[in-house]
Amino acid sequence: MESKRKPITPNLIPKKMLSLDPFSTWLGIEILECVIGRCKVGLTVKKDMLNSMGKAHGGISYSLADTAFGFAANTHGKYAVSIETSINHIEALEEGDFIVAESVIEKVKNKLGFNIIEVKRGDELIALFKGVVYRTQKEWEE
Repeated sequence: MESKRKPITPNLIPKKMLSLDPFSTWLGIEILECVIGRCKVGLTVKKDMLNSMGKAHGGISYSLADTAFGFAANTHGKYAVSIETSINHIEALEEGDFIVAESVIEKVKNKLGFNIIEVKRGDELIALFKGVVYRTQKEWEE
């Protein structure tokens, strides 16, 4: 007898994704809020994330924003992958800074999604991330 796999509840998809993601786990990314089409994640800048100038490596804010982007895009229940991304760094980050990235997907009408994610330190905008995601037909399962 073949067992049918059940689709996973959309707001649990980011938790499953994080549990399967050693890089985001190493970064210390936390899921702060997540509902269908929206995900907010955060992390604290650690000493081993600093560059040669004593500031956070640009890849840290990029990775946080990319994770928020991916998590939000996948909450619609289908596998979604980024196909193009970029970031503008506005402010430097220090060891101990807590930063947050929030991704909001407003409409899902086709296979492509476009998004801008703000990365903030408190109320201060520190980076703008832009991304394009491709939505597949493969469903997330428990």
